[in-house]
Amino acid sequence: MTSTGTVPAPAAADTARLGPYLAAALAAADEDRIVYDLAGIGERYAALCRQLPRARVRFAMKACPVDDVLTLLAHRGAGIDAASPGEAERALRAGIPAGRMHYGNTVKSDQDIAAAHRLGIRDFATDSREDVAALAAHAPGARVFCRVTTSGDGAVWALGEKFGCPPGEAVRVLERARQAGLVPAGLSVHVGSQQLTARAWHDALAVLAEVLRALMRRGIRPEYVNLGGGLPALGYLGDDGRPLEPPLDTIFAVIRDGMAGLRRIAGGSLGFVVEPGRHLVADHGAIRAHVARLARRRMPDGGRRYWLYLSCGKFNGLYEMDDVRYRLVFPGRTGPYVPAVVAGPTCDSADTCSPARGLVPVPETLASGDPVWVLSCGAYATSYMTRGFNGIAPLPCFVTGPQGPRPGRRATGRAADEDSRHG
Repeated sequence: MTSTGTVPAPAAADTARLGPYLAAALAAADEDRIVYDLAGIGERYAALCRQLPRARVRFAMKACPVDDVLTLLAHRGAGIDAASPGEAERALRAGIPAGRMHYGNTVKSDQDIAAAHRLGIRDFATDSREDVAALAAHAPGARVFCRVTTSGDGAVWALGEKFGCPPGEAVRVLERARQAGLVPAGLSVHVGSQQLTARAWHDALAVLAEVLRALMRRGIRPEYVNLGGGLPALGYLGDDGRPLEPPLDTIFAVIRDGMAGLRRIAGGSLGFVVEPGRHLVADHGAIRAHVARLARRRMPDGGRRYWLYLSCGKFNGLYEMDDVRYRLVFPGRTGPYVPAVVAGPTCDSADTCSPARGLVPVPETLASGDPVWVLSCGAYATSYMTRGFNGIAPLPCFVTGPQGPRPGRRATGRAADEDSRHG
């Protein structure tokens, strides 16, 4: 098993995708950490604004609740898609005013609604009549936008059952909101996280057009449409180990055409919002980990299989390792490569990337302690990180840019102190 078989060996293009600041920060690191390239995130934000110049950007901060990232985006004019009062508080401390936030979670308690309203948030997502009644009671006069469900076909995470309502129900929900003294301000969709097809956007925009026409027939003229998240990261690999190539240019063209169509239906006066998370940060965050062990173990069927155990796994930065495949770089090591199962360091069988997703080519000469760079893992790594499962500490967070790497800045206050334990 010294050949790669059907598993392609890593290419030089893997490291070429790294920006110069991120590559330098990883090369300089002699201990495990997660590093965010602020310059790269800023460039990705600017590119998004060029592609969708008519849309306001509300960063889905759950993807990367790192204070330096929030401050960077605040200075660029972005707002926040907050999913809890705690997120809203942290965004306020980072310099993002409440007027550039909305409460994008359709799941919220009476207490959460009241707390967000006290913080100054006036725009709330909804998808049920019960939630509308709670908003009327605890955020009187608030502006609401109703989330319309989508199939999520073509996405890594569909998101279609927990959130949203069918088109006809969306009309009734916004009618109920108007009756309750709320402002039926908008509609929203989410085509699924890491959406890899342009067709999903086309279909979602067609549904929005249907709902918009129905609302206007009832005398409700929404002020804006929230197109949600779902824009893909570009650096993941497919199960075959080859680069995924999301049709990003086509996706943006479909979105622009759909926006123009919705604006025509509304008579020209219609704003737009997008909620990128993964798209902005995934490719500009990377983990410097190390090899715990490369072992060739005998399996129950009598065969042997290589297992690469890393110092980082599902519980301390790579929670999504069963759903997306990251690029791995082994500085200073070359082939021959062998196909291996990748697993984390904990004493938990779930801390393993399923072999069904394909084996990963790794240098056969790897030794315990060798550095490993995990690329395009900047989305959700810090927010999913545990506080120390099995006594393994969360990864320290660093940011980098023209001034070089430095520890990630922490916010102040009780909620931030809690969050800081997660990076």
